[in-house]
Amino acid sequence: MLDTRIAALITITAIVLLGTVYSVLHDTYLDTSNPLITHLAHPLHATHYFADKKNPLNVYFTKKIWGWTTAGFVFLFATSPLNARTKERVMQYLAATCVFLAFTSWFFGPPVLDRLIANTGGECVLNLPTGAVVPVPNEYCYKNENISPITHPALFATSLLVPDSDWHARPRLRRGHDVSGHIFLLTMSTLFLVDQLKTTFKYSRGNRAAWSPAHNWAIVANIFLVAISLLALYTTSVYFHTPFEKLSGYLLGVAGFAVTQIPALQPAPEAKVVTNKEISQEKEKAHNNKKFH
Repeated sequence: MLDTRIAALITITAIVLLGTVYSVLHDTYLDTSNPLITHLAHPLHATHYFADKKNPLNVYFTKKIWGWTTAGFVFLFATSPLNARTKERVMQYLAATCVFLAFTSWFFGPPVLDRLIANTGGECVLNLPTGAVVPVPNEYCYKNENISPITHPALFATSLLVPDSDWHARPRLRRGHDVSGHIFLLTMSTLFLVDQLKTTFKYSRGNRAAWSPAHNWAIVANIFLVAISLLALYTTSVYFHTPFEKLSGYLLGVAGFAVTQIPALQPAPEAKVVTNKEISQEKEKAHNNKKFH
């Protein structure tokens, strides 16, 4: 039988590939590294629901994917049978979370994704309401703080139409190679949840009747999260980032999941689950053997 992790990887690969090919053939993707257009609405936002950056799937799910992944894992783990609550599963989650934080929040300074942009020709820019683009030192993007004419007057050239005093905005790294962070996280998250579901089924083989109602709901919830993640992967592949940026996001997502698969983080082989029926059968067999002897 095909390993569920391999099946998930094949599915993700097909979705990203088909979505990317579609985006190229129909010119539906937005180059998010272009500072002149990335802050604007997607050209297709009025006619294509998922091209709108403000659609609920993007705002409440994709942008918060690791929060949803954490909730799904905790629900599944906490309701699992005792023999399935292994320390290795917790370590796998912690390893994946460290990958998530290293790429998106902090890696001995700027996160990995920011470093990739900066080291491939990216620069920190601020989009003014006038449409002008103001380059600022990269450190302001690394700090992830708002900038305004009041707080940082030296950054605004006098020749530009300076915004109102109460205006502020957060600079972003643009140009360079802007790895699709959403593809990266959705890929890693989906593979991680599928792996956790696989572990749950492995440890309960032959004794699924012992699952609590809460655990049944946890399994349903995680399957639902995987399904929504696959949809989000497709919409991102169709509407956002260049093909190469989506490819790098996919490869990094697979690599991030691979970290959780190192031998030291693999749960020990499950012990044989002995059901009450099997115990009764063994007792009856022993009793019969005793009678004949």
